[in-house]
Amino acid sequence: MSAEKQNATPATAGKSSNSLLKSSSIVSVFTLLSRVLGLVRDVIVAQYFGARVDPFLVAFKIPNFFRRLFAEGAFSVAFVPVLSEYRTQRSLADVQLLVSRVSGTLGMAVLGVTVVALLFSDYLPWLFAPGFAKQPEKFAMTGELLRITFPYLFFITMTALAAGILNSYGRFAVPAFTPVLLNLVLIATTIFATDLFEEPLFALAWGVFFAGLIQLLFQLPFLARLQLLVRPTVTRGDEGVIRIVTLMVPALFGVSVSQINLLLDTMLASFLESGSVSWLYYADRLNNLPLGIFAIAIGVVILPALSSKHAAKEADAFARTIDWAIRMVLLLALPAALALALLARPLMATIFFHGEMTAYDVGQMSTALQAYAAGLLAFMLIKVLAPGYYARQDTKTPVRIGIQAMVVNMVMNLALVFSLAHVGLALATSLSSYFNALMLYLGLRKSEVYVPQPGWWRFLLKLVAANLVMGAVVVWLAGDVAQWLTMSSHQRIGQMSAVVLAGVVAYIGTLLAVGLRPRHLRGALFD
Repeated sequence: MSAEKQNATPATAGKSSNSLLKSSSIVSVFTLLSRVLGLVRDVIVAQYFGARVDPFLVAFKIPNFFRRLFAEGAFSVAFVPVLSEYRTQRSLADVQLLVSRVSGTLGMAVLGVTVVALLFSDYLPWLFAPGFAKQPEKFAMTGELLRITFPYLFFITMTALAAGILNSYGRFAVPAFTPVLLNLVLIATTIFATDLFEEPLFALAWGVFFAGLIQLLFQLPFLARLQLLVRPTVTRGDEGVIRIVTLMVPALFGVSVSQINLLLDTMLASFLESGSVSWLYYADRLNNLPLGIFAIAIGVVILPALSSKHAAKEADAFARTIDWAIRMVLLLALPAALALALLARPLMATIFFHGEMTAYDVGQMSTALQAYAAGLLAFMLIKVLAPGYYARQDTKTPVRIGIQAMVVNMVMNLALVFSLAHVGLALATSLSSYFNALMLYLGLRKSEVYVPQPGWWRFLLKLVAANLVMGAVVVWLAGDVAQWLTMSSHQRIGQMSAVVLAGVVAYIGTLLAVGLRPRHLRGALFD
C-alpha cells in the first residue's frame, strides 16, 4: 500500500467527510419525509382508533421483528461488507452471480418462514402478546390480522436486499425514499378503506400487505440500471453466500437487540392496563423520529464507506470516519433528547389529542416518551458504533455485547415494571441501551480501531453551552404544561411551532456564538 493511502492528508479526509455529509444529508432528507409522513400516519390512526389499535400494532410488530432479523438488521450488516469487497476486487459478472445466489437463498428462507408463520398465526400472539389471552376477542383478532400482515416480511426483505445493493453503489436516495410509500399507503387505507370492512383494523392490515409489494416493485428499475436485476438462484456451496450466512447467523441476535427488547416490552405491556401497548408504541414512534432522521441515516452511509476503507486497509481513514459519525450523533442527539424530555406533554397533546385519544392517554404517553428520550443518545450511538464492527466482518463482538445488554434490560424490566408500569419498561430499554453503547465504544477503543481525533473537549463544551441555552428557551416558552390540553388544535400547533423554531434558533445561534462553524462539520477533524 502506498504511503499516500496509509497517511491520508487533511484535504483527503475533508473530501471523504464531505462525501459522507452529502450522502447522509440525502438520506436524512428522505428519511425526514418518511418519518414526518409516519407521524401523520400515526396521528390519523390515533384519531380513527385511539388506544384500541393494540391488536394491529402487535400484528404489525411481529413481521417487523422478523424484518429486522432478515432485512435491515442481520442481513444488511452481513451482506453490504461482502458486496463492497466483491465490487472493489472482482468483476461485474462475479457481483451479478453473488446477487443472484444471495437473493435466491434469502428469498427461499424467508418464504419458508412466512409459510410457517401463516400456518401458526393463531398461536404467535401467545409469544409476542400473551397478556391478550385474557381478552379472547382481542387475541383472536390479532391472529386474523397477522395472517394478512405477515407476507409483508417477504416483500420487505427482498426490498432490503435491493436497498443494500443500491447503498453499496452509492445510490442512497432510492432506498431512503422507499419507506415513504409504506406511510402513504397506510394513510390512504385508513382514510379511504376503513368503511369497507366490518372491523376497520383490517384496512390497516391490507395496507401493510400492499405497501410491501409496492416498495419492492419500486426499487427494481434502479437495480436494472446497475445491471444487477438478475434471476434468483439457489446454489449450495457458494463462497459469498457462505460468508454472508456465517456473518449473519450471530448478527441475527446482535443487531436486533433493541428490537428484541422492544418486543419484550410489548409482551410485558400486554399484561398491564389496556392501552399500554399503544402508549409505548406512540412514545417510541416519536422518540424514533430523530433516531431515524439522523443516526440511522449516518449509519446507513458509513457502513459501505467503512467496509471499503477496511478492504483497502486504510486504518486512519476508518478511525476518522467513526469519529466524524460520533460527533455528528452528539451534535444532533443531545438537543433532540433534551427537547423531547422537556416538551413531552406539549408534544403529545399537539400531535395526538384529537378524536378517540383522551387526556389520560396523553399523560401516559408523555411519561413513556420522557423515559425513551433519556436513552435517545444511546440508541443513536449504537447505530454508528456497530458499523465499526460489521464493516470489519466482526459480528461476534456485537452479539456478545447484545446478549449482555438484553440481560440488563430484562433485569431492569422486572425491577421497574411493578412500580412504574409501562414507563418502567421504557426506562429499562434506555438504561440497557447505554450499557450496549458503552461496551461497543470500549471495544473499538481497546482494539484501537477507533482513536479519538483532536478537539473533543472544546467540541463537548460548545455542545453543553448550546443545550443549556436551548433548554432554558423551550421551558420558558412552553409555560405551564397543563395549559396545552385546554388549547384548541390550531393554538397548540401554532404555539409548538414557535417553541420548536425558537429552540432551533437558540441552539444553532449558541453554537455559532461559541465558534462552531459549518466547515467544521465537513472535515474529519473538528479543530
